[in-house]
Amino acid sequence: MGAVRLGDVAIVESAGVVKRFGATMALAGVDMAIGEGVTGLLGANGAGKTTLLTLILGLRNRDDGRLSVLGADPTTAGPEVRQRLGFAPEHHQLPGDMTAADLVAHIARMHGLPKVGATQRASDTLWEVGLGEERFRPIGTMSTGQLQRVKLAQAVAHHPELVILDEPTDGLDPMQRADMLGLISRLATEHGIHMLISSHHLEEVERVCNSVVMLDAGRVTRAGQISDLTVGGTGVIVEVYERAADLAGALAATGLEARADNDEVVRVAATEARPAETTDAVRDAVADLGLRLRSILPEHRSLAEVFGASAGAAGSAAP
Repeated sequence: MGAVRLGDVAIVESAGVVKRFGATMALAGVDMAIGEGVTGLLGANGAGKTTLLTLILGLRNRDDGRLSVLGADPTTAGPEVRQRLGFAPEHHQLPGDMTAADLVAHIARMHGLPKVGATQRASDTLWEVGLGEERFRPIGTMSTGQLQRVKLAQAVAHHPELVILDEPTDGLDPMQRADMLGLISRLATEHGIHMLISSHHLEEVERVCNSVVMLDAGRVTRAGQISDLTVGGTGVIVEVYERAADLAGALAATGLEARADNDEVVRVAATEARPAETTDAVRDAVADLGLRLRSILPEHRSLAEVFGASAGAAGSAAP
């Protein structure tokens, strides 16, 4: 597929990127353009997510194609690119005898901050991620949830232009995952940091990201704004204050396929009619029944449905 620009400015762009490991094709011609904001990198295990991240970080060389990260080629300008990036790896293999403050300050100094500035930034950032009281504890004594926050802190402490998070909620329980996603969203918004989040949790990506790139078997299958990808067909979701069943019956009498989910929500299935005609029919029925209308919204698919459809299409098209 052609490259799809996901924002006003391309932070990461690739064209025909190929990476092989012996006879194994890890990336088979990746075309994409990742823009501003928070982008999710989705794919099952073996889809090529980790390989793509190592190329973006300049830790491996590609075999073919073009790749630009923040306007530079990470193959030839790896150190310069990494100075402008933050990275939180999936693994938790951090130095257990170091304190969180020392580790975050060390990473900040490696990115060019002076000693005093790095120490202050480490302290401020650890407070911001909820580890202010624990910042002088040895990392080896910390829980999985705290380790994830340490990794996030060291990735953002030096004010990078792009932060790459690899499975940032791995090992967390549902409440911890929700807290981590809220923290990531807040950091991205308040500090204007662009983020690329590699994950296999579709519902998490849908919650925190504005754009997504879907990988399957080393190829990009879908990419774009989540709001665009999840709009489905000409169907609509109608919210009223009462008597949804009466509205569904009235719409069915006009030839539309409609059902009431509860007393306030009616789903009108996609038809061959244009969306405007479906909406007009809903408004007429609401008026005839004397109902109070709350909203008429386009029908949306979940990101899981979009991902499943794109993976299925890729599989059927594969040789």
